[in-house]
Amino acid sequence: MSQKGGFKFINLIRPFAGIIPEIEPPAKKVPFREKVQWTAITLLIFLVCCQIPLYGIRSASSSDPFYWMRVILASNKGTLMELGISPIVTSGLVMQLLAGAHIIEVNQSDKDEANLFNAAQKLFGMIITIVQAVAYIWSGMYGEIGAPNGLGYGSALLIVVQLFFAGILVLVLDELLKDYGLGSGISLFIATNICENIVWKSFSPTTVNTGRGVEFEGAIIALFHLLITRTDKVRALKEAFYRQNLPNITNLLSTVLIFAVVIYFQGFRVDLPVKNTRQRSGVGTYPIKLFYTSNIPIILQTALVSNLYFISQILFRRFPRNVFVNLLGQWDESRGGAASPVGGLVYYLSPPLSTREILADPFHAVFYLVFILGACALFSKTWIDVSGSSAKDVARQLKDQQMTMAGHRDVSLVKELNRYIPTAAAFGGLCIGALSVMADFMGAIGSGTGILLAVTIIYQYFEIFEKERQDLADLL
Repeated sequence: MSQKGGFKFINLIRPFAGIIPEIEPPAKKVPFREKVQWTAITLLIFLVCCQIPLYGIRSASSSDPFYWMRVILASNKGTLMELGISPIVTSGLVMQLLAGAHIIEVNQSDKDEANLFNAAQKLFGMIITIVQAVAYIWSGMYGEIGAPNGLGYGSALLIVVQLFFAGILVLVLDELLKDYGLGSGISLFIATNICENIVWKSFSPTTVNTGRGVEFEGAIIALFHLLITRTDKVRALKEAFYRQNLPNITNLLSTVLIFAVVIYFQGFRVDLPVKNTRQRSGVGTYPIKLFYTSNIPIILQTALVSNLYFISQILFRRFPRNVFVNLLGQWDESRGGAASPVGGLVYYLSPPLSTREILADPFHAVFYLVFILGACALFSKTWIDVSGSSAKDVARQLKDQQMTMAGHRDVSLVKELNRYIPTAAAFGGLCIGALSVMADFMGAIGSGTGILLAVTIIYQYFEIFEKERQDLADLL
């Protein structure tokens, strides 16, 4: 689309800009203590919404299209946070890719255009919320519409309205945190959900009858329970480390190992010497990290796969004999609330759940490995062009700050940055993908993708706290 066409599209959003909810930016710098307060309030609202059940549900016992992605998408089945951050992440993914492919031309340096683009993202997110809510109803997830003792049309409409307003709340909370809090709502909600899941699977007091007797769900509690109740301590230890279908100590140790490895890799970076063009003395550094695009590749890959899962399962429930639907994905719904992909494209995009599965179907494991590595590298490489962090954008930012690389002229600055930034983006995305696959194959708690997201987000918050502490120390 031409530039003119691109601007016409953005201008189509202008009539809706007045009704799209937004948070007014702060007039002055928000104090750190106030940022912490707003972050805590936002998190509290999110956690409360995760516990408020949707009114009007007749049945929530059917298979769950988002079961495998719930933790990563910060969603909770049957509650106001049913859709989680899925709509906002999907809208961001689509709009950024459209802008990166220049299908939509947006000048981010123009404040008016940037605001219209953000409004377009919100509007698209609201539309996706309605579409996903209607799809949930249509799939029969809360009971069949019109069936005896099923879901009435009034209740169906009421559920859609609840999910729509919950989606708007997520949009507002995300924007509130960006302006007045620490980090973003998306990152905070993801990290909270993943950490909650890991803690629960480590210390859950829920008991399960496994056929070998009653066991605790939590891996650490199960370890002590087995050691106390079993007379054969060696066998008890072996069971605690390797028990099937429940969290075990090996899963927990794998999780800790992945945490440590990701934090170690966070320190990998190249420091480029920069100096002020107006001052002869004083040389600073511009760091280019190995994880240049942070957790963005994993978030985008998760958004892509979760939507494929969602569409595939809904279509399979409605048209189980259709050839094209079966090519997209076949599902086994015999596991209660955890429908499992057993064939088609989505099966090969899902991680093998155990070493036994890897050995039984090595092609599945190889396909999954290639997909994750390729998708993360591609999304990472693409993201630098659409997010304003490419070599050209960095060179422009340095120039605006009257900075340049020591020993290089302005004309060669872009060329020099191009030696590092695209490589760091692609290789960093590849490493993120490889660590995610390794965590999946090792059976880490919360899935490889979830752990990668949790660690990178927690590290981001650590950096934010350090920066705020340093700024405070400079003022004193």
